[in-house]
Amino acid sequence: MIRVFPDAEALSRAAAALFARAARRTVRNSGRFIVALSGGQTPRRTYERLACPECRDAVPWEAVHIFWGDERCVPFEDPRSNARMAHEALLRYVPIPAHQIHPIRCEGDPETAAARYEALLRSFFVEAPPRFDLILLGLGEDGHTASLFPFHPAVTEQRRWVAAVPEADPPRVTLTLPILNQARRVVFLVTGARKAGILREVLQEPPDPLRRPAQGVRPGPGRVLWLVDAAAASELLSPR
Repeated sequence: MIRVFPDAEALSRAAAALFARAARRTVRNSGRFIVALSGGQTPRRTYERLACPECRDAVPWEAVHIFWGDERCVPFEDPRSNARMAHEALLRYVPIPAHQIHPIRCEGDPETAAARYEALLRSFFVEAPPRFDLILLGLGEDGHTASLFPFHPAVTEQRRWVAAVPEADPPRVTLTLPILNQARRVVFLVTGARKAGILREVLQEPPDPLRRPAQGVRPGPGRVLWLVDAAAASELLSPR
């Protein structure tokens, strides 16, 4: 499903409201809400909206567990850190217990960091399948999502839940398609005219996940939602 918004601000308001609704419903049904956050600049405003009183007070933060879809192998203090961005925009403002925030600790060797995060996930998801209630993802201009880049071996990984991407600058750690595709709901956030061409390719060209990794995110019918602004949707043949 695709929802088009007039601008990035409207998209961010909708994404924050969706997060809050999903959190309340899931906690009511299962007692906790497990989410993987996206990094980069696109979701920042969504996180800031979640920190505003009307959304912040609508989320049962005491039952929320926060993970990340990917991370750059930099110190937390580095402005490129996804965990730092989420902390600055959201997490320092909401009453979530510290032990329920699970960043990817990736300051050193990415292979070690990937193995460590996979071990954390396997200890958390003690029952199969490992299923996030919500995963937020972005879309790169080359078709990547999380840190699954075109033609990288991580795109075709079928066994591991977490993979290293040492070739990136800086190196990265990412969740893989096997765990992304177990999610109850995946929401892509895409803004800006620079994403228009690749958004059209991902949504309207034949599947080629190795070349356009975002096309590999297919957790099942009705479980992927694309929230896009008008600029990003400008090349879609029939946006709706």
